[in-house]
Amino acid sequence: MARVKGALNTRKKHKKVLKLAKGFRGGESRIYRTANQAVMRSMQNAYIGRKRRKRDFRRLWISRISAAAKMNGMNYSTFMDGLKKANIDINRKMLSEIAIADPAAFTKLVETAKAAR
Repeated sequence: MARVKGALNTRKKHKKVLKLAKGFRGGESRIYRTANQAVMRSMQNAYIGRKRRKRDFRRLWISRISAAAKMNGMNYSTFMDGLKKANIDINRKMLSEIAIADPAAFTKLVETAKAAR
């Protein structure tokens, strides 16, 4: 059986890594070894970032709801507790959108939460 060299597969692998490293600075976009390290690090950061984005948005929604609830004379935790006791099941994303787009409806939610407490 003939010996098979790895040149074609190696070149394909190198080209794939260098394509992913396009836009990196200096040797990280041109030299395979440093590009491979940079691509591995960037893939890790992208994975972590996808998880972090969910946390960041939840924090943003909570701060928006908190600000809107304080404008209506209630803090965030008592507002959420009142909604839960009133059996109103709206997620934080939608609550923050209501607080921004329709303050009158948010005020009604606050009144409902106050009544339920």
